Amino acid sequence: MVKVTGLSKGKGFAGVMKRHGFHGMPFSHGHHHVTRHGGSIGQRFPQHTLKGMRMAGRMGGVKRTTRGLKVVRVDAENGLLAVRGAVPGNKGGILVIQSQ
Repeated sequence: MVKVTGLSKGKGFAGVMKRHGFHGMPFSHGHHHVTRHGGSIGQRFPQHTLKGMRMAGRMGGVKRTTRGLKVVRVDAENGLLAVRGAVPGNKGGILVIQSQ
C-alpha cells in the first residue's frame, strides 16, 4: 500500500456550481438569469463577508494526496511502478510515491 502525492489538474476559473457543487436557483418562480449564481454570501451582521465563504474562483492546480493505493507490479528494468487506482494530476505529471 502506498500514498501518491501530485499536482491536481488545473480547471481555471470555475463558478460555485462546478467548484463547490452548489445546486443553483430554480428556473421558474420569478428567477431570471441567476440559475448558476451562489446566492446569499452573508447576513446583515457583521457587515462583511466571513472568511472561508465558498465562492467562485480558481479551481485545481493544488497539491493532493491519494492514500491507500495498491502496488500491482514493479518493473525494475524500465523503472516503472504499476499502481491500482486514480492518481492526482495530468498524464506525464511528476508524482511522489511513499509507503504508508
